[in-house]
Amino acid sequence: MKEKDFSEFENKIGIKFNDQSILKQAFTHRSFLNENKNLKGGHNERLEFLGDAVLELATTDFLYNKYPEKNEGDLTSIRSALVNAQTCAEVAREIKANDFLLLSRGEAKDEGRARQYILANALEAIIGAIYIDSGYNNARDFILKYITPKTEQIVEEELWIDAKSKFQEKAQDIVSITPSYKTMKEIGPDHDKKFTVGVFLDGELVSEGNGESKQDAEQSAARKALKNKNWN
Repeated sequence: MKEKDFSEFENKIGIKFNDQSILKQAFTHRSFLNENKNLKGGHNERLEFLGDAVLELATTDFLYNKYPEKNEGDLTSIRSALVNAQTCAEVAREIKANDFLLLSRGEAKDEGRARQYILANALEAIIGAIYIDSGYNNARDFILKYITPKTEQIVEEELWIDAKSKFQEKAQDIVSITPSYKTMKEIGPDHDKKFTVGVFLDGELVSEGNGESKQDAEQSAARKALKNKNWN
């Protein structure tokens, strides 16, 4: 296997590590070590644990100051949308983290939903590695550069709101009907399925939504239904 040049990644994110081995560890998936038992160094799960805490602190501080008018519940929901697996995986792809992952041959072939979680975990491990190598301020600056800019879209598109619960509440209050959901279409192999779900009021199709899980598709359908009914 061709050796990864982690200096390329350092250049990409603009951070030079004092100890590049900790950056390599941040990219090392447990499956890679299982397949290469003679290699020194550990996998990235402890770094992920640490990075998750640093990410939560930095985003909490950012949101607390950015939205002084929002209450604790709203801030918690926005933070959850900002640091969830989908957003973290998106950021990881944007900074080309996928090119540096150290995976087993089996994991390397799987580009489906499982890769999203591997990328999200790797991003948290990278944050943990930066924290250990050069301190909280550098880790925070990385988060402010690459992750918190996603906040505007999340708030503008109300991606932080549980649209399914909100649509049910509105439907029951306004038309006294509880919405129902039906899977309209499934495509793709088991490890990389795409779902289309419809939301209905008393048999009437209000909207359809797409997602990589039924839950995501239901949220998408409910979000569109709120707009279609002008219940936002």
